[in-house]
Amino acid sequence: MAELTKAQLEVAELIIEALNLEEISPQDIDPEAALFREGLGLDSIDALELAMAISRKYGFQLSSDDPNNSRIFSSLKALTEHIESRRMT
Repeated sequence: MAELTKAQLEVAELIIEALNLEEISPQDIDPEAALFREGLGLDSIDALELAMAISRKYGFQLSSDDPNNSRIFSSLKALTEHIESRRMT
C-alpha cells in the first residue's frame, strides 16, 4: 500500500471522523482502493454524510447530480485531488 500524502491523510481522517469508522486508521485506507462497495465498503448514505463533512470543512458543495461523482468518489486519491483542485480556486 502506498504511503499517504499530507492531503490524503487529512481527507482520510475526515472520512473516519465523519463516518464514525473507529475500527480503522487513516493508514489503513489505500489511496488507490475504491471507497465504495468492495473497497472501504461505503454506501450512498455514507456518500451524503461525507459530502456534508467536506462542505463544512472545505467550504464548497459536492452536488449529488454531478456526473463526475463516480470519478470524484472513486478512491481516496481521487477525492483528495478533487478537494485540492477546489481549494486552489
